[in-house]
Amino acid sequence: MDRSYYILKSGSLYREQNTIVFETNEGKKFLPIENVKDIYLFGEVSLNTKLLNFLSQNEIILHIFNYYGYYSGSFFPREKYISGKLLVLQVEHYLDFEKRLFLAKKFIEGSIFNILRNLKEVKSQRIEDIKEIFFELKNANDIEKIMNIEGRIREIYYNEFFEIEKRTKKPPLDPINALISFGNSLLYATIISEIYITQLNPTISYLHEPSERRFSLALDISEIFKPIIVDSIIKRVLNLNIINENDFLKELNYCYLNDEGKRKFIKEYEEKLKSTIKHRKLKRKVSYRMLIRLECYKIMKHLLGDEIYEPLKAWW
Repeated sequence: MDRSYYILKSGSLYREQNTIVFETNEGKKFLPIENVKDIYLFGEVSLNTKLLNFLSQNEIILHIFNYYGYYSGSFFPREKYISGKLLVLQVEHYLDFEKRLFLAKKFIEGSIFNILRNLKEVKSQRIEDIKEIFFELKNANDIEKIMNIEGRIREIYYNEFFEIEKRTKKPPLDPINALISFGNSLLYATIISEIYITQLNPTISYLHEPSERRFSLALDISEIFKPIIVDSIIKRVLNLNIINENDFLKELNYCYLNDEGKRKFIKEYEEKLKSTIKHRKLKRKVSYRMLIRLECYKIMKHLLGDEIYEPLKAWW
């Protein structure tokens, strides 16, 4: 079964015959090629074109993060599942304003539904306030207004769910903001890996401008999954004291997870992605990671005109 590998130590990553080797001062660790789905690099790791060619041949994505855990970029192998027809339709849905607006609203609709689900769990007193703002989405007639609605709702949500006054990103100013940034970076990379398996082009998006990041479609999809994956993990690690103040690097103007904190979060993140729920339509158990892939397939069906897109709204 394919799995993700997370490398936090510094060392060398290279090809040795038909396998991948990660070597440090402590020795070698072998990553069987048939067992690797994608690789996440957090440490200072040296590699070469021989390895990159090997990864490309085996359709393995390499995600790179900086010292603080911010997503830096991905080595994206040559696309295997290219569809000219789907690419034309993706572009058409971006250029046609009404079609773009429909998808942008749907991403926010799924996001807010899942946000409200989380707030119900903590018995928030501001659910009605959010519903009132959410009602504005129906009449929003441009992307900027949609983003403004989402931003106002998230401000209330983070204050209620995490008890933080303000969302700070670059840099995060406190432990909870550090956890949100790190978790969102992981999710973004995971969604990129899942998009790669489909025929979707990750650079064409609808809520976020395609120029915002190279793989901006992953940003669109991540809006739906942040509340039910990243935010739920953060709530768990804090409530159970899995991650505490010793797991952070704190200085005057920033706060980041240290290596031990990253390891703890990644462990919880992987367990979350592997955990399953009973899918109402498929009538079988599917993992959270598979839910991301299924979301990509739903977008494809919408673009092809087979089925109107409805975002994932957590029912469990």
